[in-house]
Amino acid sequence: MYKSLMTAVHDAEARGISLAQLALDTEAEDQGRPVGEIRDVLGRALDVMEGAIERGLAGDLFSPSGLVGGDAAKLARGPAGPLSGTPFRDVLARALAVQEVNAAMGVIVAAPTAGGAGVLPAVLTGLARAQGISRDRVIDALATAGLIGAVVAERASLSGAEGGCQAETGAAAGMAAGAATEMLGGSPTQVAHAVALAQQGTLGLVCDPLGGLVELPCVFRNATGAAIALAAIEMAMAGIEFAIPADEVIDTMGEIGREMDVRYRETAGGGLAATPTGRRLARERLVQIKRG
Repeated sequence: MYKSLMTAVHDAEARGISLAQLALDTEAEDQGRPVGEIRDVLGRALDVMEGAIERGLAGDLFSPSGLVGGDAAKLARGPAGPLSGTPFRDVLARALAVQEVNAAMGVIVAAPTAGGAGVLPAVLTGLARAQGISRDRVIDALATAGLIGAVVAERASLSGAEGGCQAETGAAAGMAAGAATEMLGGSPTQVAHAVALAQQGTLGLVCDPLGGLVELPCVFRNATGAAIALAAIEMAMAGIEFAIPADEVIDTMGEIGREMDVRYRETAGGGLAATPTGRRLARERLVQIKRG
């Protein structure tokens, strides 16, 4: 798989193919499997993603701590707001839905991780629904997202423990932005700009789970990550170019992650986890665990 997104973009454009096709061809060659088999695997992943969205939107799932649950349904069917009935609000609800399933110990696809798993399915399926995009094109988008995620993993990190939430929700936003841009008809170059525009907006994002649980603020950061991805998609599709290449933005994320204080890297030692309320909620959760 590619270690440079810009190299992948160059190769795709030189061959006159999409990044999805490049990713599928490369993966088929690396694994010694037909492209059709790889697409089948991506199709099964999409099935799980769609199932998690549907389950979360039902509104009856709650995490063992009681901190998370029911909010996706509120956003999907709650009181009217200025964005009611828009794809934007639908995408946010879908992001929350997946994360509520995760917090309730349900089945999700960790793309790129469990903590950031709501962004990619929310953006791809929400926009596909709004734009009438076929399932095959969504599967192609997952291939593009996989290529982007592999580059991030190679050049930086996908772990909150290593790089903060910029490495999880931030990477997910970049993957979703790039994949959806291509799904909507964007060129490989526009995909790269979408990735850069999304990830620059999440640089420095800390990982500060209350009580060490992947619940708060993780669940809601997925909705925020989806919103950032949507902003990046709109800008890239409009022809806006980010001055710093995507590879360099990803490299910067890795550098920031390595320099980040350990309190802000999934230790629950800083950020929102260290606020008076955050500590109180963590203590209450510990009492619940001891009581069984």
